[in-house]
Amino acid sequence: MTLEKVFPMTEAGKQKLEEELTYLKSVRRKEVVERIKIARSFGDLSENSEYDSAKEEQAFVEGRITTLENMIRNAKIIEEGAGDSETVTLGKTVAFIELPDGEEESYTIVGSAEADPFEQKISNESPIAKSLMGKRIGDKVTVQTPAGDMEVKIISVK
Repeated sequence: MTLEKVFPMTEAGKQKLEEELTYLKSVRRKEVVERIKIARSFGDLSENSEYDSAKEEQAFVEGRITTLENMIRNAKIIEEGAGDSETVTLGKTVAFIELPDGEEESYTIVGSAEADPFEQKISNESPIAKSLMGKRIGDKVTVQTPAGDMEVKIISVK
């Protein structure tokens, strides 16, 4: 028996995945099938790049549907704001200053399924999150990054 990976996420993150899944199943899948039908009408399939492209897109869409179904089925909802208000845990937003120059950064630590660095949401599997998890306000933490070690001080946890 294989254990399936659990995907920690917020309720909003799960809802976003469900919306994407619904869109892929009800809209994209039909669009791709229509593209395949049109490409077939162009004749010889062995030299039909439009048909090949449509089939590749179909494989991508079907793969994404399978991935989303698995993530939703194995979702573990993070209770936002649960637990100690001073300790960095999954679902919390942590602000820290980079030492020694004091540049402030703030991230919400989420599961890999809903990580989005452009929205300041980082995966709990990222080097920064791994280093910060379990730490408290005021703690100095060394974060190992591909660019080298960085020392930070946690200034808030929400």
